[in-house]
Amino acid sequence: MKRAGGRWIVVLLMIIVDWYVFQAIKTITEPYSEKIRLLVHGIYWTVSALSVIYILFLPYFYNLPALKTTRNYLFALVIGIFIAKILAVLFLLTDDIRRLISWIIGKISPSEGAAATAEEGIPRSLFLSWLSAGIGATFFATFVYGFTNKYNYQVKKLRLSVPDLPAAFEGMRVIQLSDIHSGSLRDVAAVKKGIDLALAQKPDIIFVTGDLVNDEAKEIVPLKNVLSQLSAPCGVYSILGNHDYGDYKEWPSAADKLQNIKDNVALQKQMGWKILLNENARVVKGQDEIAVIGVENWSAKGNFPKHGDLRKALSGVENVPFKILLTHDPSHWDAQVIKKHKDIQLTLSGHTHGMQFGVEFPGFKWSPVQYMYKRWAGLYREGHQQLYVNRGFGFIGYPGRVGILPEITVLTLTKSE
Repeated sequence: MKRAGGRWIVVLLMIIVDWYVFQAIKTITEPYSEKIRLLVHGIYWTVSALSVIYILFLPYFYNLPALKTTRNYLFALVIGIFIAKILAVLFLLTDDIRRLISWIIGKISPSEGAAATAEEGIPRSLFLSWLSAGIGATFFATFVYGFTNKYNYQVKKLRLSVPDLPAAFEGMRVIQLSDIHSGSLRDVAAVKKGIDLALAQKPDIIFVTGDLVNDEAKEIVPLKNVLSQLSAPCGVYSILGNHDYGDYKEWPSAADKLQNIKDNVALQKQMGWKILLNENARVVKGQDEIAVIGVENWSAKGNFPKHGDLRKALSGVENVPFKILLTHDPSHWDAQVIKKHKDIQLTLSGHTHGMQFGVEFPGFKWSPVQYMYKRWAGLYREGHQQLYVNRGFGFIGYPGRVGILPEITVLTLTKSE
């Protein structure tokens, strides 16, 4: 979106969609007075014009850090309006296809065409125009309502049967947080409630599986005191996610970018976290032990970095009977873990956020992200190996959540079912 060519393509698409949806607006307002029609049409094109202007000048907003929060909400509103119009277009196309078929029938057989287009009551085109407007408005209202859910933390509790679990770790309570995205979290008091809720679960160990920041290490500073409160008897372990490398920001130099990563790592250590950079740690209880393996970001998707080195991270713990892998991107599990490392019984990931938008019911879940990620939220099993994908603690881009709420994961490990 920062490239001029890409922005103009988006703007052209927006204008086409605006014009198409406007045909429905004209149909809906036709029965009303000219004054009302002009008012509605004026509001519609004013909002459309402002949306186009915002997209055209989007790069300039990125150069105004003071407007960061406002920019995020404006961007979300513009995208929400555009998606609502796209949904409306889908219904309008149904009507246009119907009218095209009627026109073709009329050309082939005028008498049948006249019968096909005769309608009683509300013309179908008017009905579908209202329906498309209603669908679009409902989506947009839901999209805006999602702004209120971004700090609505949900505790997801799950009892995991892991046959190789050493006896001393029976009943171990694992807390997983992921995708905190400090740069998006402006309400420190709300974040503290989330951290307090996590600690109230009385964890034995805590894992933070990447994307602590959006871009810059300094984003951590306002939340440092709150995040430092995370503690557990067996420690707090963390890894880096794709956002922790600062890849989505233009840096003055490569040295500045590298320093940002070092600052991120240093801040995590200052908070008392044990960050694992393609390395491992042994957790000992009595005569038993488990291995915690942490890799840097590794993704099977081409547009995300591959900094992780799982073989290096496993060095020295090959003979530990139970291993927990922390890897930010769940595509790593299918690409390497279940194919080449059958001795890793449990993997914890995040990254997807469940796209912060979807539907979840007992036994059913759906999100657009599932068309990009096979494993995108919750628990997955392949043989004796298990993967849990956390839905994310924070948010980025869209400052809200619809259906897929911010998550605090509580996993209780047991040898029995």
